[in-house]
Amino acid sequence: MEQAAEQTPLQEELDGAGSRGRSDFQQPPGSSEACSDRPDLQGGLILQSKAAEHHTNGSEAMGQRQYERAVLCFSRAITLQPDQTRLHVSRAEAYLQLCDFQSAAACYQRALALEPGELSARLAFVYYLQGQCLFDGGLSTEALEAFSKAAEIKPGCRSYEVRSLACLSAVGQHADCLKMVNAWMASDGPTADLYILRARLHKQLDQPSRCYHDVKSALALRPTCPQAGTLLLQLQEAGEQARQAAVDRALTGRLHQALFMMNVAVENSPQDGRLYLFRGILYRRLKDFTNAIGDLVQAAELSEEEEEEVKKKKVRGQAEAEEEKNKRDSVGEEAQFQLVLTYNDFAVQCFSRGLYREAALLLSKAIEEEKGQAGLYLNRGDCFFKQADWHYALADYQQAEEMLPPDDPAVRLRLAVVHNTLGSVCFQDGRFQEAADMFSFAIHYNPAVSQYYENRTKTFRKLLNISGARQDFICMLILDPSNQEVPPLLMHLFPGFSVSDVLSSPTGAAIRAELS
Repeated sequence: MEQAAEQTPLQEELDGAGSRGRSDFQQPPGSSEACSDRPDLQGGLILQSKAAEHHTNGSEAMGQRQYERAVLCFSRAITLQPDQTRLHVSRAEAYLQLCDFQSAAACYQRALALEPGELSARLAFVYYLQGQCLFDGGLSTEALEAFSKAAEIKPGCRSYEVRSLACLSAVGQHADCLKMVNAWMASDGPTADLYILRARLHKQLDQPSRCYHDVKSALALRPTCPQAGTLLLQLQEAGEQARQAAVDRALTGRLHQALFMMNVAVENSPQDGRLYLFRGILYRRLKDFTNAIGDLVQAAELSEEEEEEVKKKKVRGQAEAEEEKNKRDSVGEEAQFQLVLTYNDFAVQCFSRGLYREAALLLSKAIEEEKGQAGLYLNRGDCFFKQADWHYALADYQQAEEMLPPDDPAVRLRLAVVHNTLGSVCFQDGRFQEAADMFSFAIHYNPAVSQYYENRTKTFRKLLNISGARQDFICMLILDPSNQEVPPLLMHLFPGFSVSDVLSSPTGAAIRAELS
């Protein structure tokens, strides 16, 4: 293995580090004489000398690349002097040349036990080499264990952490990878490379929206980043495919399936206003008005944001600029139009459920977006009418009247009803002249309702306008002969006359002709 072989020149340095052990193999001057009378010392010198011999033989074997022989020599030396640090280091290096990383790590661990902290970096590197070999052999789980040991021994070494992340990714533990990258970003700050790395992890975890935002963040830091550009293009293509599938399903009436595909499209391209517009329309058709409003508002806002961004940038060509502007305007205008429709449809639903106040609020929002739709004023007027806000209802009906043709029946019928209602309120309050005026407006807008004439007849009687009361009574009699109020009113207004007498009179004939 090349990486292991390149470490051979470090042998001398490692030998120097190990020479600080409890013994250095050198025989002190005069030791023969001093030890002649000490058998224990003489035995120790013999062991020391023999261990030194084995170490020398092992070093020579290393130089001759006879690594198995070197291991054997170093092992014999260690048997004689197990407390010598450099013997363990030398055997570890021999094992390393044989790519026996497990044995090399064990030797370094024994050396560290003798001299803590001196050789920890080398042990971490051994685990790194072991992990790399295992990873290259497809043993990602075992490689992860080795890289984790290296990172534990030498914390803060990013290269070891990166290899651990590669192993986690290989075994499919992308959530753990994401935690690791988030920790890097928190400690070192975000970079374009980290954003790209996290974007890829989000993609593996099927989180396209987060992937998209990380890609955009990477491009903000490095606009020409090719990896970010490629990822962005992939996301946009996936979003467009999902949109086309949604359109096909919507055309065949499969709205729920279309909505599902639009959710996929928005996840892949969450800053495309067109997608929010179409999904908002689907929500409206499915009567999910709350989500529809949210999407349509988002579509309008994205259109405005895109326009602001374009203003800040230089446009490459006039034709291109005009085309982009038309697209933005189209999305923005359609979103506004659909938003008005959604507010109105939502209000109609609330109205049908008796939620008149909520319906009025929704219609007010619709009118803020589009002040030129008479139907919105009519609907809001109906809401006010149901809440007994007669004057607000009248104001909305009158606004609609200005926007519609003069003979439009929808607005005329409403104006007649609200004026009649206001007239009845005035009559009950004793404001008879105002009541008469209101009933006159009601008759103006809908002269075919007998109730309006009956009400004005009674009001004219209060005002002592007998002539007007008699004319209105005749109108009521013609329009509704079976009205229960006919006998008492006939007695007061035409005493001594019968119904036929009144109807056959010149006045009766003239009024009949006028009504017909």
